[in-house]
Amino acid sequence: MISTLVEDTAHLSADIAIIGGSGLYQMQALSNKRQVTISTPYGKPSDDIVMGELNGVTVAFLTRHGQGHRFSPSEVPYRANIYALKTLGVRYVISVSAVGSLREHLKPLDMVIPDQMIDMTKQRASTFFSEGAVAHVAMADPLCVALGGVLKRAYSQANISEGQCHSTATYLCIEGPQFSTRAESNWYRQMNADIIGMTNMPEAKLAREASMAYATLALVTDFDSWHPSEEDVSADYAIQNLMKNADNAQQVVKQAVALLASEQPDSIAHTALAQALVTPIEAMSEETKTKLNALLPK
Repeated sequence: MISTLVEDTAHLSADIAIIGGSGLYQMQALSNKRQVTISTPYGKPSDDIVMGELNGVTVAFLTRHGQGHRFSPSEVPYRANIYALKTLGVRYVISVSAVGSLREHLKPLDMVIPDQMIDMTKQRASTFFSEGAVAHVAMADPLCVALGGVLKRAYSQANISEGQCHSTATYLCIEGPQFSTRAESNWYRQMNADIIGMTNMPEAKLAREASMAYATLALVTDFDSWHPSEEDVSADYAIQNLMKNADNAQQVVKQAVALLASEQPDSIAHTALAQALVTPIEAMSEETKTKLNALLPK
């Protein structure tokens, strides 16, 4: 039984959040689960947030596409998701995402911890800061190096028997929901992209604005559309491989949570907004300050 709490989050907190992508709609090892409904100035998140414990560590779990996979990549309420997690005090976000491979050595059932990103999305609100508040966060290194290192060590400790883990890669985010044409897939390879997905932007940008360390555990499901001898990506093919790797991903996340709770590494993200806010807080309208209350440096 999961108890439900509506909007009252004053006594709830979690340092660590897990955003589950396609195929990862729950964390099986979570205990003492509570389902939390949160409203934000940016609408409702993709789903209720499930608060629970992994080996005694409190975490917040949110399924990116909602239970039943209701939201397409461009429909995901990214701002509401990140804002809701921020209201719970989250400092570290582990994103689990399905990706296609643009490189021969990154094979289906491998895991990738990317260190760079290319944003090709066009239709998504990608900032909290407009309408009376301006901030320019640094995105030269869009994924947290410290958190990525924790994920790499967690993979080693999880003793995964299938595939390999790669910790240097560029994630290219497309709008979707269609997969790439063959010409596009080859173009992305020429752009030095290594893996391709549809959801980690603007998620990573918003997490940086919210001063939260963000890293991705990417699960390779296919070779997109470029490979001359491998099957072209399709939803059925990708999901088959994703489900094979979903249990492995949960083991890695479980180990990462234990490491994070023990080490609590500093991240450049934790002070990103304080260094990026251009509009003085006192110059903002009361309405703007109220809207951004969870994000603004205290």
